[in-house]
Amino acid sequence: MDYAQIIKELKDKKYASVYFLEGEEPYFMDQISHFILEHVLSEEEKGFNQSILYGKDLSIDAIMTAAKRFPMMAERQVVVIREAQNIRNIEDLATYVENPMRSTILVVNYKYKTIDKRKKLYKTLQKNGIYLESKSLYESNIPNWITNYLKEKNLGIDPRAAQMITDFVGSDLQRIVNELEKVTISMVPGTSILPEDVEKNIGISKDFNMFELQKALGNKDILKSNLIVNYFIDNEKQNPLPAILGMLVGFFRKILIYHSIEIKSDRNNMAQKLGVNPYFINDYISAGRNFTLDKAINIISMMRDYDLRSKGGRGGTTENGDLLRELTFKILHI
Repeated sequence: MDYAQIIKELKDKKYASVYFLEGEEPYFMDQISHFILEHVLSEEEKGFNQSILYGKDLSIDAIMTAAKRFPMMAERQVVVIREAQNIRNIEDLATYVENPMRSTILVVNYKYKTIDKRKKLYKTLQKNGIYLESKSLYESNIPNWITNYLKEKNLGIDPRAAQMITDFVGSDLQRIVNELEKVTISMVPGTSILPEDVEKNIGISKDFNMFELQKALGNKDILKSNLIVNYFIDNEKQNPLPAILGMLVGFFRKILIYHSIEIKSDRNNMAQKLGVNPYFINDYISAGRNFTLDKAINIISMMRDYDLRSKGGRGGTTENGDLLRELTFKILHI
């Protein structure tokens, strides 16, 4: 089951006896655990029938003892294990999963790790429980995730605004949600988040951000590129050079993909292959015209060299701001 299926079944009050949630992305695990804690039991039932235990110094025997208790004046009890990745011999939980208490909902949060799928616990979970491997999303998928997240709240978002947030936050979903709450708290249902809203409430400039720099470089707009670069240099803490280089490498790699696409008349197919919103296709068409395949390859190689120089490699002592200006000049005049 994936996250959406699990939440749907929970909303339909179709409960499993065991939920084993693991992986690199904690957001989905936290949301499932929170839903179960909030909605399965009534407020009156929670006092005697809801337990939250923490993995450090917690044994499998202690978990089994808690899970095998009978509920008091309720149909079921809920036992949530947090930080289960700290439990020794987690594989021994298979003994309980083989024959779980039907009146208990056991939720195990095994964050930042995964169990061995060749062993008994994983195989037993497939038969008698719900298993979720919560994987981190690729950054290229984040704008679409933001759009879908807001859609559930009857809100929209301009593709530029979604990309601004992605460039600013990265793929940390909980942090993205926290930033979105700053914007949505005063929004009317049915309306959409615009770049101006992101600038006002999150503090990301709608004119001076990574998305706008990529667009300016792709268009070979010398003035705008340098204005943005100067803004980044003046605000270096919010715009560190390693992050800028990483995103620019990603941008020029997409230009490489653009050149590999044989049929360029199907914009949706191009967007899918590039991993971008169709709204931005014109930007990549323009960049593809301005940067040939060979030029894009040379620029990526060049950026790796500047990354090394920024870390003191090759005897580099140049300030990061000067490195960024120099790199921008070379990209625009290659």
